[in-house]
Amino acid sequence: MKINELRHRIDVYGKIEIENELEEVDYIDSKIKTIWAAIIPQTASLQRGQVETILSNTTHKIIVRYSTGKDITQNMYIMFRGKRFDIKYILNPYFKNEFLEIFCSEVIE
Repeated sequence: MKINELRHRIDVYGKIEIENELEEVDYIDSKIKTIWAAIIPQTASLQRGQVETILSNTTHKIIVRYSTGKDITQNMYIMFRGKRFDIKYILNPYFKNEFLEIFCSEVIE
């Protein structure tokens, strides 16, 4: 993969710790960082649900530089153009520490 193929700006969201008005620890979703990425669609399927609803299961592979994505974990999610991508797993191909492949499923609301 070449650096110029990372042409999409994605936002990485996760839980951050805050203190509420009762001085208790609470967690909220907040944007952690914005980084460059390549987004590659992988698979898609449609399923029929109850009461004639149609469910979509779409997966994507998001590639980021290792140095900018090494602190991304599975309990975070990615936003791109108003769409949410839940992280399923993260790979470091051949343990080269050059790029990370983040496998996600798109959340259809």
